Amino acid sequence: MPVLIQVRDAEKRFGDQILLDSAELSLVDDVKVGFIGRNGAGKSTLLKVLLGEEEVEKGEVIHHPSLRIGYLRQHDPFLPGESALDFLMRDSQQPDWRCGEVAGQFELKGAYLEGPVKELSGGWQTRVKLAALLLQDPNLLMLDEPTNFLDLRTQILLEHFLRGFGKAALIVSHDRAFLNATCSQTLELSRGKLTMFPGKIDGFLEYRDERREHDRRVNATVSAKQKQLKRFIEKNRANASTASQARSKAKQLERLQTTEIMVDEPTVVIKAPQVAPRSGTAVRCEGLSIGYPDQTVASGIQLEIDHGDRAAIVGDNGQGKTTLLRTLVHSLDPLDGTLKWGYGVDIGTYAQHVYTSLDERLTVVEHLEYVSDSNTTRQDVLAMAGALLFRDEHIQKKVKVLSGGERARLCMAGLLLGTANVLVLDEPGNHLDVETVEALAEALKLYQGTVVFTSHDRHFMKRVATSVIEVRDGNVKNYFGDYDSYLSSVEQEIDAGERDRNSGKGKASGNAKASSKVDYRQNRRDHRKVEKEIKNLEKKIARLDEEKREINQKLMSETDPDKALKMHHEMQELGEQLSESEERWLELNDESQQ
Repeated sequence: MPVLIQVRDAEKRFGDQILLDSAELSLVDDVKVGFIGRNGAGKSTLLKVLLGEEEVEKGEVIHHPSLRIGYLRQHDPFLPGESALDFLMRDSQQPDWRCGEVAGQFELKGAYLEGPVKELSGGWQTRVKLAALLLQDPNLLMLDEPTNFLDLRTQILLEHFLRGFGKAALIVSHDRAFLNATCSQTLELSRGKLTMFPGKIDGFLEYRDERREHDRRVNATVSAKQKQLKRFIEKNRANASTASQARSKAKQLERLQTTEIMVDEPTVVIKAPQVAPRSGTAVRCEGLSIGYPDQTVASGIQLEIDHGDRAAIVGDNGQGKTTLLRTLVHSLDPLDGTLKWGYGVDIGTYAQHVYTSLDERLTVVEHLEYVSDSNTTRQDVLAMAGALLFRDEHIQKKVKVLSGGERARLCMAGLLLGTANVLVLDEPGNHLDVETVEALAEALKLYQGTVVFTSHDRHFMKRVATSVIEVRDGNVKNYFGDYDSYLSSVEQEIDAGERDRNSGKGKASGNAKASSKVDYRQNRRDHRKVEKEIKNLEKKIARLDEEKREINQKLMSETDPDKALKMHHEMQELGEQLSESEERWLELNDESQQ
């Protein structure tokens, strides 16, 4: 496999911060890599270096002569009044039929394809940009947080696109479910060092935690030995009879070294407000209509959310999830019907209309002290600020100089330091890295109050949600099933749409052939092809079974934890290959018997 991009001994700084420190990286053809790291670690900077938009201060970045990078643009590339089809033709210089064919992979058709592209939502505009990427025929895709603000349906379409894309990809994302579904390898940037792991993000995070725990145990053993040697040396070096022993022990002490445990930042710990649990109905909606004076978004809403629920609001972008949340927190007035919260409810809100209206005169620490519970200590305030990435001199920054992402994190920190027994959260995981999203999910699971939230992060939704409310086609109702079943239903809808589109494509391209008689010889050839694949699969299954058995035997006697972990991952990978091969064998056997 050719190396498309190679980074050698690269160094780069931003002020006093080291972003790249003797960094090494090779991106090879047809491998999809998930790129993770703490916020501020330098992920976006590295992308700019790889794109050639920034230079490294030392080292080199080598591009293969055949490299064609497709970069998902964050800015708006559309002209006024331009349709999606017009943009695709202008951007790719491809004919309309080819642009329409590629656009169909992202369900871009009708008014979405031929109407003004600037009037589409952010998610639909992202679909247009992805279609444009595919038309450029890149052999390396670079995607920077591609799932931000994408609804579930668009995320799944993007996953299908990436799984079918036979070239390389480098994807920056904090969405674990998305990375697990699309990337076979994981790249981490930590303290300027790049680490490539030959597995998915869940495996990498598990390996990293096990490695750090192993290093801590070894360090504890080494430290105890060092203390023992020091005591012996101090006690015996003055005695002539034991001085030589003391010198020998001193040499042993010099050779004993602890391992530096690579932790990018202190472990993120987030605590939710401490509230007393309550029972009964938290909020009730009867005959509720929501929307704006000139537009009704949903009507006839009959809805109840109980105290202690963690209710996930789901639905495609543009269906009205945010409108419902804004109505629930009285930021928008209902158009009709009634909305009533229970007695003693204290609502805390995290949403864009809140974190864009913070008092700009205050510093970060002043804002947090102002909004926090009266029993909160300054140490608690500083700990929460640190968990949301405000540390050292950053806590003295004025709100007026904070970026949009920083204001969002500040609002989240203030909310978690308060006393609210109901949290209404609109996309709480945006602007947070993988570790912080995980810490927030854990905090919300332990929270004794009620949570009503939206999120496009499926891992977060699965971890937090106890009930699901769907907003769709002007209706809002409880979804009778958990988040996994909702996810499965959306997958089935998308799969059905793709089958219909593919069958339609086949009819359009082969209409004349379809009307002719069935080619008997072609059927015979297809049958022989199926039989050959079945025999090859049987050999492969036997081989994988044997490899798995051999590794398992070695694993039982392996004492080196690193080698054991490597064998464990090999076993997992073989198990996945075995499962896929067996499923394909069953599928082909069914075909051959029809």
